Amino acid sequence: MHFASHPVTVAAVPGKPQGKHRSGCPVSISLEIFGDRWSLLIIRDMMVRGFRTFREFQQSGEGIATNILADRLRKLEARGIITSEPEKKDRRRVNYRLTEKGIDLAPVLLELLIWGARHEETSAPCAVIEELARNREQVLAEARRRWQKRDPTPLLPGFGSVGQVTTVQGKLGGSHNCDTARVVK
Repeated sequence: MHFASHPVTVAAVPGKPQGKHRSGCPVSISLEIFGDRWSLLIIRDMMVRGFRTFREFQQSGEGIATNILADRLRKLEARGIITSEPEKKDRRRVNYRLTEKGIDLAPVLLELLIWGARHEETSAPCAVIEELARNREQVLAEARRRWQKRDPTPLLPGFGSVGQVTTVQGKLGGSHNCDTARVVK
C-alpha cells in the first residue's frame, strides 16, 4: 500500500465528492473533513445528546462561538455528514440531523469516548465507561436505532465539568482516569 505525500485527486467513486487532498491516506482525508474539535463535538451532541438546533449546540457548555458553529454546521452539511430541515411547527427554524454517512461515525465517537476516559482525567463515571466498553455492539445498535426512529432521547447522561463528577451512586467526586480509577483531587 502506498500513500502519496503530495496532493492527489481522488478517483471518482459513486456518491463520494471529488476533490484534492494532501494525500491519498484515508485517515488524512477523514481529518480534513472533521479533524477539528468543533465538528466532532457537534456530531457527538447530535448522536449522543440528541441535539438538533443551533441553540442547543451553542448552549452545550463547550463554549463554541456562533460564527464557528455556523461555519462547522455549513461544512458538515456540505460534506454530507449532516442535513438541515425546517422545523415542522415553525418553518423559520432549522433542525439538523445526521445522515447515514454521519451515523456511520458512531464507532469512532464511542472509541474516542472510551479512550479519553481511560487515559485522561474526565468527569465521566468509570462504571458508565466500562459498561460502554463491554457492550460496544449494543450501544452502537441503540445509537443507530435512535437515529432511524428520529428519537432525540440522549444516549448517555451529560458529564459535568472536569473536577466534578456525579458517581453512579449520586455522590460528587473529583476528576478521574478510568484506566486506573484513581480519583484526582
